[in-house]
Amino acid sequence: MATAYGPYGPKTEPRGHVVSAALRAPFEARVWCELLYLVISLPMAVVTFTYTVTMISLGAGLLITFLGIPVLGVALAGCRALGVVERARARALLGLRVAEPEPVLRPKGRREGERGGPVAWVGALLKSGTSWRHVLYALLHLPWAIFGFVFSVMFTVYGWGLVTYPLWQWVFPTYTDQPGLQLYGDGDTKSGFYLDTPFEMAAAFGLGVLIVLLTPWVMRALTAVDRLMVASLLGPSRLATRVWELETDRGTVVDTAAADLRRIERDLHDGAQARLVALAMDLGLAKEKLEEDPEAAARMVDEAHGEVKLALRELRDLARGIHPAILTDRGLGPALSALAARCTVPVTVTVDLPERPAAAIEGIAYFTVSELLQNISKHSGARSAEVDVWRAEDRVMLQITDDGRGGAGTSAGSGLAGLAERIDAVDGILVVHSPADGPTSVTAELPWR
Repeated sequence: MATAYGPYGPKTEPRGHVVSAALRAPFEARVWCELLYLVISLPMAVVTFTYTVTMISLGAGLLITFLGIPVLGVALAGCRALGVVERARARALLGLRVAEPEPVLRPKGRREGERGGPVAWVGALLKSGTSWRHVLYALLHLPWAIFGFVFSVMFTVYGWGLVTYPLWQWVFPTYTDQPGLQLYGDGDTKSGFYLDTPFEMAAAFGLGVLIVLLTPWVMRALTAVDRLMVASLLGPSRLATRVWELETDRGTVVDTAAADLRRIERDLHDGAQARLVALAMDLGLAKEKLEEDPEAAARMVDEAHGEVKLALRELRDLARGIHPAILTDRGLGPALSALAARCTVPVTVTVDLPERPAAAIEGIAYFTVSELLQNISKHSGARSAEVDVWRAEDRVMLQITDDGRGGAGTSAGSGLAGLAERIDAVDGILVVHSPADGPTSVTAELPWR
């Protein structure tokens, strides 16, 4: 039995499936796409290397004059253009999708809103680390392209040539004076060694089959280096990617905070505020009737007292929705237990945390479980649910499962999609496994600090 690892843990595949996959591999389109990529890489690398070395050398040589700087700018711009071609080639033949690197930013001119001219653009090109990484790719890719071209062509030609040798062996005795394919010798039929007997042709066929079966893995290993070079040198830098992620997360946090403020304002306006306005009016009427009809005034005061209790309950629920006091005072375990007690579905809570995580992470974990339990109550039709919380190294793990109808997902516009965005804003991960007939399992991973 062979073991593979899927998104929900190890799974075992029969050995026969592995053998059949290995036998199918030489005929799959992926292998031939990788071969085509490696073959095309050599002329592309020659063009890229020649252009880069020529233009960089010319620009460096002309630095003693004013022309050196614009020539270097043109060289870097050309390298970036060739990088676009290389990314497109990797995407088409290797299925490697590399994001576009950060664009060349033109600094502002003297006046507000004015962009710099060609000189400023060339200066931005020269200062861009992405441009110089394109130059490094052009210099490193040529020797690797030669190596990959030789090995890929050699394995393909030798493998399929030996496999089909019994079909074209007759060419040698028919059109030449040799009995078969000569492995070594000086051209003399008496001193050379030829593949001409049935046993030798069978041995050649067996060796060819072995090479053909190894070829997909050779192609995969060769293109793995190309994938690494394209992704690391022609894509966005880690710093730029991280800045973009932080900007996106900041936008998500701001939008979430604004939505929460609007929700609180709506709840106050439609709930407690409206009730307090009605209470003030009732008390005003009671004051007017106090001398004329004391009994009616007493009834109105009694009704107002009930309204005060309802307003206090709504304010308490609203405060609990903002940040529950039990979470601050006693931690995540008791807070989740109190949350589960209010759920319409029986919920079992298990919290195994050696210490309390950061207060912000506690709040996110609490509201994550709260929203998921609300979804279970409203949409799942479940009879029971479980909440498990534990620590795995420097991460807080949450898993909420139910035996409902399933079918939940993080598609755009769903509540889980918004929850996934909020968790991603703090470098967390949300994974939903919910087949059509259930059960549903939602796993959230949050940083400890």
